[in-house]
Amino acid sequence: MRIKDHALSICFAAAFVIALAGQSVAGLAQYNEDQLTLGGRTSTWIDFVTSSDFVVDVAENWQSEYLQFFLFILATVWFVQRGSPESKKPGDEGTGSEEQQLLGAHARPDSPAWARRTGWRRWVYSNSLLLMMGTVFVLSWLLQAVAGVTVFNKDQALNGQPEVSFAGYLASADFWNRTLQNWQSELLAVGSMVAFSIYLRQRGSAESKPVGMPHDRTAVESE
Repeated sequence: MRIKDHALSICFAAAFVIALAGQSVAGLAQYNEDQLTLGGRTSTWIDFVTSSDFVVDVAENWQSEYLQFFLFILATVWFVQRGSPESKKPGDEGTGSEEQQLLGAHARPDSPAWARRTGWRRWVYSNSLLLMMGTVFVLSWLLQAVAGVTVFNKDQALNGQPEVSFAGYLASADFWNRTLQNWQSELLAVGSMVAFSIYLRQRGSAESKPVGMPHDRTAVESE
């Protein structure tokens, strides 16, 4: 394996690890500061990163990111935006023919094995990216909810308030405030990317059209 061939994935994986580590250190400092203010017990780094306080903050961001990509992948099957490199060209809406998708008899010798199959295996592989994004979204959303109810009930106890059930927390303002403030920001970012890329360029980026391409052309349209 040549590292250069996988540099984009490696770059983002490294940046993710650095950012997560930084969040854990900064979060621990903030948590211990709050504990000292309240007269509570400070925590070690290991205890903090395995606590619900840390997990809920991480999970609520993960679930919004994966929801963003889940919706974007699904929407770009059926909807187009003329001029955006994030879109197929107008007229190409839908899942495409078997010939276009290199399925069955149209598969190439080096196509993935399940692209040649029929039935459920072809369906699963044809939708595997969306299924993966959706699965990670649901799991991280559930993790956010489980960790969130623990943190919420801890705060309730500190304030002399009764605990709430898991179902009660899912219906609470705290849960939906955490959830929706992340969703709206991710949807704004995706929508902005689609719209800005119609008129703006970044030379050399796969997310941009060629600098000299007309605004009303998508990157996949022929000259």
